[in-house]
Amino acid sequence: MTQTTKGKVWFITGASRGFGRVWTEAALERGDRVAATARNANSIADLNEKYGGSVLTLELDVTNAEQVKMVVQQAHAHFGKLDIVLNNAGYSLVGTIEEAHADEIRALYETNVLGPVAVIQAALRCCARRATGIYWAHPVTWDM
Repeated sequence: MTQTTKGKVWFITGASRGFGRVWTEAALERGDRVAATARNANSIADLNEKYGGSVLTLELDVTNAEQVKMVVQQAHAHFGKLDIVLNNAGYSLVGTIEEAHADEIRALYETNVLGPVAVIQAALRCCARRATGIYWAHPVTWDM
């Protein structure tokens, strides 16, 4: 376990690009530690070279509840705590309602709603014994 008391520990989903990447790098630049996740671990591997032991990069598909539990536990075990959980993994379904197919809406719901719920549940299980709280964020929106 790599544990120090300096700074916050973030768990960020969707850290490969967009806001997830921006938040990941901002947290690391300010001296915090980050468990950065993405569906493809290669897309965040460069963070290891730049930030060393301050970052733990992990592959995660938030629609896989068992993988979510395992990855959250791995991040918690590595850093010893989680202070901030940023549920950033997600995407938008853009178009008119009559153009959307039921399968597209189900997949979006799995990623943007049930995925963050699974992350929150897993993090709460890991952190329930802590005296301090966890900050939650979920910036993903559905544009339809």
